[in-house]
Amino acid sequence: MNGAIRGVTRTALERGWEVWGVENGYEGLLEDRRRRLDDRSVGGILHRGGTVLGTARSKEFVTPEGQRRAAENLLGAGIGGLVVIGGEGSLAGAQRLFELGIGTIGIPATIDNDVPHTEMAVGVDTALNTALESIDRIKDTASSHQRAHVVEVMGRNCGYLALMSAIAGGAEAVLVPEFEPDPEGILEALRRSYARGKPHFIVVAAEGAALTAAELHEYINRTPGAFESRLTVLGHVQRGGSPLAYDRILSGRMGAAAVEALVGGETGVMIGLQGRRMERIPLPEVAGKIRPLDPELYELAQVLAGLSASGA
Repeated sequence: MNGAIRGVTRTALERGWEVWGVENGYEGLLEDRRRRLDDRSVGGILHRGGTVLGTARSKEFVTPEGQRRAAENLLGAGIGGLVVIGGEGSLAGAQRLFELGIGTIGIPATIDNDVPHTEMAVGVDTALNTALESIDRIKDTASSHQRAHVVEVMGRNCGYLALMSAIAGGAEAVLVPEFEPDPEGILEALRRSYARGKPHFIVVAAEGAALTAAELHEYINRTPGAFESRLTVLGHVQRGGSPLAYDRILSGRMGAAAVEALVGGETGVMIGLQGRRMERIPLPEVAGKIRPLDPELYELAQVLAGLSASGA
């Protein structure tokens, strides 16, 4: 997110505008917590994970009264445009503020990559590569000890991170919330791998999968004549760390594009990556909505994971 903050700030300053950062998201709007941003305040933040402005969930903001108070605070401060960086909930809040007279622009930022009308959201590539690095390391130790490893990654309602981690990491199976699990199919693939002398068996599971990583781990350990299983939960390590080059560039481009939309007087939109272009998508088309997981990618993952009948 820091790349987007930097992109917004420096593009707006180039236009001669004042820039204010709201601390702790919508909670900060309600408390009217703002600080002036200049070139120096956004210098040296591009390589840092998280957000220098902070973020927080706000129970009050989801109420109509809270939303009206946030809008009143912005209007009272003479703020003419608001750039909101976040996922479907944040974008829904941006849409509500737009309806209350605030010129809002959304920038998609969620490691679930489930925002419609953008090919990538800020943070996805870094989180994916963080998960992949862990999976690669786990595969090394799994091969040494001839074990199965079930690796849980983030994704309560969306399996994008698990699916792409499994494909990129060469996992033997993947579990996601969007599709029913096939534990017997996984066990059969495990038995084939064991019989062929394969030194490891890796399963990547989204935390919201119907069959949880812990349940599959126990299921494998109850299966006679196969690998012993270990469970690894990656947790919040996926949200931290220095952003990779792709995320730094993407966030900067989206931040600059958000300011250009404000300059053109086009608000109530989200900046989305489509092909190589930054497009402006009306907020009602994305606010509170989820992009479904591509079933063709899931089917591809099954083949590449070795869950086909041939056991390849």
